[in-house]
Amino acid sequence: MSPAAARKADIRLPGHRQQALGIARQRLAIGILIFVALLGLLSFRLIELALFDGPPRANGAMAANPYIRAEIVDRHGVVLASTFDAFALAARPRDIVGNKEALADKLAAIVPERDRAVILAALNHDGRFRFIARRILPEQAQAIRDLGEPGLTIEREPERLYPNQSLAAHLIGYTGIDGRGEGGIERHFEERLTDPDQRDKPLQLSIDARVQQALESELDAQMLEQDASGAAGVVMDIHSGEVLALASLPSWNANRPGGLTGMPSHMNRATLGVYELGSTFKAFTIAMAIDQGVITDLAQTFPTTPIRVGNHTIHDSHPKGRPLTVPEVLIYSSNVGTARMAEALGRDRQEAYLKQLGFLDRTPGEISEKGRTLFPPANNWGLASVMTVGFGHGIAVSPLHLANAYATLLNGGLYRAPTFIKQAEGHNRPGRRVFTAETSRLMAGMLRLAVIDGTGRRADAPGYRVGGKTGTAEKVREGARGYDKSRNITTFAGGFPMDNPRYVVITMIDDPRGGNRQAGFVAAPPFRNVVMRIAPVLGVEPDMTAEPDTSRMAGLWVERPHPAR
Repeated sequence: MSPAAARKADIRLPGHRQQALGIARQRLAIGILIFVALLGLLSFRLIELALFDGPPRANGAMAANPYIRAEIVDRHGVVLASTFDAFALAARPRDIVGNKEALADKLAAIVPERDRAVILAALNHDGRFRFIARRILPEQAQAIRDLGEPGLTIEREPERLYPNQSLAAHLIGYTGIDGRGEGGIERHFEERLTDPDQRDKPLQLSIDARVQQALESELDAQMLEQDASGAAGVVMDIHSGEVLALASLPSWNANRPGGLTGMPSHMNRATLGVYELGSTFKAFTIAMAIDQGVITDLAQTFPTTPIRVGNHTIHDSHPKGRPLTVPEVLIYSSNVGTARMAEALGRDRQEAYLKQLGFLDRTPGEISEKGRTLFPPANNWGLASVMTVGFGHGIAVSPLHLANAYATLLNGGLYRAPTFIKQAEGHNRPGRRVFTAETSRLMAGMLRLAVIDGTGRRADAPGYRVGGKTGTAEKVREGARGYDKSRNITTFAGGFPMDNPRYVVITMIDDPRGGNRQAGFVAAPPFRNVVMRIAPVLGVEPDMTAEPDTSRMAGLWVERPHPAR
């Protein structure tokens, strides 16, 4: 290049530098925008994959995973619910390289519990990810891996396991497809069970798995024998208020609860169901009358001639044809005698005691399934209602209500709300006084006599000093007013050992059809069997000589003036 040409090339027009800088800035800005757009697209894809294309992972953000839950154990540490890493079969339909029809055949042979049509639908799904089967066996997972199909994946995901299957299923509850509690303890203690700081600490219940199994077994056997529609039961420590067993039958496998919502087997009959529990209430009316001075002497008698009140006639099922003493009213289950006591007691005092016993509130305890008590409205709680409520009609409560009230009656007269959580050894839970200690002691003696000589004979467990009361009530007609005389609720409520009461047991059989439908024939025998099975487990030794003090009742009933057993 000549010197002249070089000089000419070095000449710059005015503004050329500024123009070059502007172009550079534009290119830089375009580059930054392209980078941000690519970064945004990548982020969006990652979010899409996390939300829609795969299951929640156990590794990584543990605190945000609702599937990870603390164990639930019984009072002795027996595992009732735990979480484990399960195998799950999933498909990525877009990545499948083999023939989908043939692949569906192979998978149906490996996982027979899944229908082939369901498997094929997952393989042909339009999405990028689709579960085919949850909770498959390890050997099934390995057989699927051996197929070598890249469009199939074996996922590991947290799964809730109930090792005892149906044991205490209504109380424990289960988890839904989203991993959250869907009933019972699982639902009520959702925050506690999923709290990252407490997941390593089991939630310990008051339930004793051995007692629970005995209660369920005996109720189930009697329900089948009686061709009954259901059963319920409770075992409770009367001093601590701890529920040692709570049963509702028919039950279901908590590992496979799908499709049960709304079905009768899914309803907790012990806490959510409310029933007229009949003559089991007579013990409370007698205790109220003693406490309030309506009864001043156990030798006091009450007429048993039928009572006409309003449009109703109150009569005894097995009339004695003579006035009855206080113990006899309970022993022979006199409706008329109890109605006379309730009449003398009056509506205000009756209502106050029922409230103190928890009967007018929803079912107590740490559970979401709480039945609403049915009782006479304020404008219709007249004399007829006072009398019928006195012997357990016209008021509907849950079996847990009844168990808690009997615990109050037998523990010295102190009300403590029931609990499903194990209490510290020696911890004395506060309670409110409902009955005097003397009234409680007298009722323990009378309830023992109701088993020795009354309607509860078939509940007697030799050596364990059982006391209690039968209750037979007609069921309300479905979709109509009045009662169905062909259908009963039968109940036995009692405790043991009555010389020093420690435990209350409730057995209820719903709608028995096996012949004699009275509680003494239907609900009393499983009560006896439960006591015989759980007493040794609970450390209650048989004693054929010990008995509660019934000296104040000697000579006050006809069949056995001086009982000695």
